[in-house]
Amino acid sequence: LLGLGVIGFVVLALVNAGRITLGDEAESLASGVIKLLLGLLLLLKGAPSQWRGRPKEGEEPVMPKWMTAIDGITSGKALGLAFFLSGLNPKNLALNLAAAITIAGAGLTIGEQAISFVVFVIIASVSIIAPVLYYLIAGESAEKTLTIWKAWLNANNATVMAVLFVIFGFKLLGDGLAVLFG
Repeated sequence: LLGLGVIGFVVLALVNAGRITLGDEAESLASGVIKLLLGLLLLLKGAPSQWRGRPKEGEEPVMPKWMTAIDGITSGKALGLAFFLSGLNPKNLALNLAAAITIAGAGLTIGEQAISFVVFVIIASVSIIAPVLYYLIAGESAEKTLTIWKAWLNANNATVMAVLFVIFGFKLLGDGLAVLFG
């Protein structure tokens, strides 16, 4: 929540302070170009690299080093890792920037922008919040299910990420084109 929130609120603050100018229109040329570039980046860089990174048939997927160490890290390191993974992860950063730029260009008051962005952050974090709440509510009985989910995600991570990059890439590309040529 903090990673997404800090990055987004910094963008909103910079736009509202005039440090980043999106133009006078609700959806400006600058926001269209930014969305177009973010979409192209996800489609041309993110999706192909994730797809090529899939494990071959019968090959065990390699768990990222940060994931293998996660069970033994301190709460402070966990907070830093969570901030990095949520706020600075390329997929999250692209979507977060696009959301903040869209909200900033929507002609809302600063308070309405803040509320809109908080709602975005909560919705964007549901895939993290849900398993945590499940564990907090179900306790030890949730461990088996969460372990199965973790194994599935580890085995299919590259494919899931490639598909997400394609979906989000086309969404941002379409939004950018709509602003530029709509």
